[in-house]
This record gives sequence, C-alpha cells and structure tokens, in this order.
Amino acid sequence: MNIALWMVTGLLSAAYLLGGAFKVFTPKERIAATGASAKWVEDFDAGAVKAIGAVEMLAASALILPAVLNTAPILVPLAALGLVLLMLGATLTRYRRHEPAYMAVDLAYVLLAAFVAWGRLGPESFTG
Repeated sequence: MNIALWMVTGLLSAAYLLGGAFKVFTPKERIAATGASAKWVEDFDAGAVKAIGAVEMLAASALILPAVLNTAPILVPLAALGLVLLMLGATLTRYRRHEPAYMAVDLAYVLLAAFVAWGRLGPESFTG
C-alpha cells in the first residue's frame, strides 16, 4: 500500500507541478488556444488562472517535500485534501460548461487525490 501511495503521489505531484507552472508562466490567451480542454480559462481572469497555477504548484510540493524531509508530514494528506477541493471546483466548472468528457478526467484526479489523503491519514500514516 505504501508503494502504491508513493506512486500515485509522485504522479500527482508531477502533473500538478507541470500543469501549475504552465498556468503561471503562460499567458491566458495562449492557454485557451492549446485546445478544447483549456477553454475553461475563458471563465476566469488572467490573475485567477495564475493563482490556480500557483496553488497547484504549492500542492505538488506539499505532496512530496514534507514526507521526504520528515518535516510536518501531516501536510501531505492536507495537500491531497486541498487538491480534492480544487478538482471538485474544476469538475463544477466543467459541468457548468457542459464538458462531460473533461469532467470525467477531473473526477479521476479527485479520486487519486482522495486515495492519497485517505492512505496518509489512515493505514499508511507517516505519524502512525
């Protein structure tokens, strides 16, 4: 179970670090031009898109660093819970925009982050 949690955590961390950096360092118009899955940025101003990206980058760091450095490892499941909330917001945005295919992807991220939160708060807690 611990190995599965580390694998999912690593994948989530990489995805959110790259996705967050893209949102922070790429202009909103260019993000929207990357394809249909990125049209959600039209519903937000440029500052909000950058803020979402920054939150994703912080969460990506908080999924890994506290456990690796053994400094406040309770932040790992809390970061995962934060990503659950963030992705539930993304799912609602997709629902409002009538994008069911992308909504399913967002829900998969919700489930992965919830798995990490559950695993690190329960059976494979760093403090247990």
